[in-house]
Amino acid sequence: MPGAPEKLALLSAQSRHDICMPGECLQVLDSRACITYNPRAYGCSRMLKVLLHGNCSYDCAYCSVRTCRERVGFAPRELAGIFLDLYRADTVNGLFLSSGIPEDAEGTMADMVGTARILRAEGYDGYLHLKILPGAGRSDIAEAARYANRISLNAESTGASRLRAISGIKDYHEDIKKRLDWIAAEAPGRHTTQLVVGAAGETDAEIFSCMTDLYDTVQPARVYYSAFQPLPGTRFAEKAGTPPWRAHRWYQVDTLFREYGYTKKELAPLVEEGMLANADPKALLARDLGPVDPASAPYEELIRVPGIGPVTARAIVEVRERHPIRQPQDLGIPPAYLRRAMPYLAFAHGTIRQATLAGFS
Repeated sequence: MPGAPEKLALLSAQSRHDICMPGECLQVLDSRACITYNPRAYGCSRMLKVLLHGNCSYDCAYCSVRTCRERVGFAPRELAGIFLDLYRADTVNGLFLSSGIPEDAEGTMADMVGTARILRAEGYDGYLHLKILPGAGRSDIAEAARYANRISLNAESTGASRLRAISGIKDYHEDIKKRLDWIAAEAPGRHTTQLVVGAAGETDAEIFSCMTDLYDTVQPARVYYSAFQPLPGTRFAEKAGTPPWRAHRWYQVDTLFREYGYTKKELAPLVEEGMLANADPKALLARDLGPVDPASAPYEELIRVPGIGPVTARAIVEVRERHPIRQPQDLGIPPAYLRRAMPYLAFAHGTIRQATLAGFS
């Protein structure tokens, strides 16, 4: 059995395929552990992402954890002690804990909750994210929600038939949908989920239906999207990977639905042909957008203009409360955003759709 440093290196490296936040990267901060580093993540910019157990009895076709032949894992108190040492040394300021399932989901989930319980009892009050395992018991989900700042369960795919292409063990309705309902009840506003784009051959139209249904029913704080990439030794090792741009476009569509107020009906044209185009979805939807006058348009119209997001739209509303907006310079927004927005804006001197952008380069 390897020692604690070797186990930490192995089990943190194996966890790298879990998604916590977009834009994250892995950085080795010492010889023992892989740390997720994201300077934009307030409060947990240096997060230890680690598995409690590094092998799994489940059969997910794209997962490298199930290919591990040696049984490697931590006892709850062992991992809690290692993490607290890293935390007190100011090496990390957050923990993302997931696990393979060496035997049964409920036993493994109980160990994960036990780790969280020890950390809180030892005075750790920082960021803690617990991954909920498919098939976890309701009581363990409730306990996880009690100790963790955030909990998550990966939906993985868009429905029962697609999940069967990935795993013959997991049941979509029992292990995923039912548990997502329990999670939503135990941690409203504090849970997330993830879809693995392209793993099971699902269309973007299917993803769209799944994404909007998730937000309408269990209301996760976020849905994350991971572009499937084949890993050596897995059943999907020879399967073609998903282009990274496809997951990127899904983050953009998700933002339009979750933050910008676009309805399902408004977004549906993006997937009319079954798949998303590799183009900015907001710009595609704005092709038939009538000219928007920033001097009078409500916030809800301003954020539909390419180049103008919620922050910029609020800034424009504040600017026009102080002085009239008659020309582009009056907006007071960065030139890069203005260049994108100009073809869709109209000012006092008429619509500017083909206007020169000289002076904004």
